[in-house]
This record gives sequence, C-alpha cells and structure tokens, in this order.
Amino acid sequence: MTNIRVGSGFDVHAFGAGDHVMLGGVRVAYSQGVVAHSDGDVILHALCDALLGAAGLGDIGQHFPDSDPTWRGAASGSLLQQVLDLLRPRGWQIVNVDITLIAEAPKLAPHRAAVRASVAMLLRLDEDAVNIKATTTERLGFPGRSEGLAAQATVLIAAEGA
Repeated sequence: MTNIRVGSGFDVHAFGAGDHVMLGGVRVAYSQGVVAHSDGDVILHALCDALLGAAGLGDIGQHFPDSDPTWRGAASGSLLQQVLDLLRPRGWQIVNVDITLIAEAPKLAPHRAAVRASVAMLLRLDEDAVNIKATTTERLGFPGRSEGLAAQATVLIAAEGA
C-alpha cells in the first residue's frame, strides 16, 4: 500500500490595529491588521497545522506556542519552513494543498495569483499543486461582521518514492 496521508488545518485571527494583513506570505494593504503573536498569516498558519496533522506531529500551538517570546512578530513563512524541516527527514513530500480564505474583506481576487505563487515557492511546489480560493460567510458570524478572518487548509502528503 502506498503511504499517503491527508491533513487539515484551520486558523483564525481577529482584526486589530494596523494597515495590512499577511495572506500566504503576501502583504495585503487593508484598513486593519490582525491581533496575533506572530505576523498572523491565517493561510500559512492553517497550512502549518494541516502539514503537522498529516505527518502526525501535533499542531502549530505545540511547536510555536504564543507563550514563547521567540515567536513574537515572527514571519509565518519561517514557521512554515520549520514545519517542512520536520517533514523532510521523515520522508514526507507534499503532493498538493488546497486552501480557503474565509473573510468578507479583504478580497482575495486581486491577490490570488501572488498568494498562490508565494505558497508554491515556500513549499517548493509547482503552482498547479497549490489551490487558493476564498469565500464569505454571507455576513454571518465573526467573519461576516468583519471582525476577523480565517483560513482552512487541506494537504496530501506521500512518503518519498511512493
């Protein structure tokens, strides 16, 4: 049997003071920032959680706790690189990722290509192995009230050579 695994991740951050949000490693100008210990990139945080889950390595909070000052203001791309450094020696390679941003705003459409390219570069994947999409909650719940944003990620990983 081929050794493949699926992982899912979810992250959420409330809006706060600031003039931009980070989405998949891309700085997106916005009227607010997010309240977060690191840079608050919900896309990369959900992706980290999905990868860690698929590999059976816990979750982002175990590896990068917000109680640890080391991670204050950290770029989420660096967190993702550390997650990849955990997967590679165990023989895991990423097959594909599917990520959904959940927010009324900022709108993803003008930034989708840049976010996709950024995530693909961070993961060292071809862009066609990375899917980035967005949805609203039809003005329901905290995203619908524009109180914050969330992301969910699904990943498929396989043992090298599988």
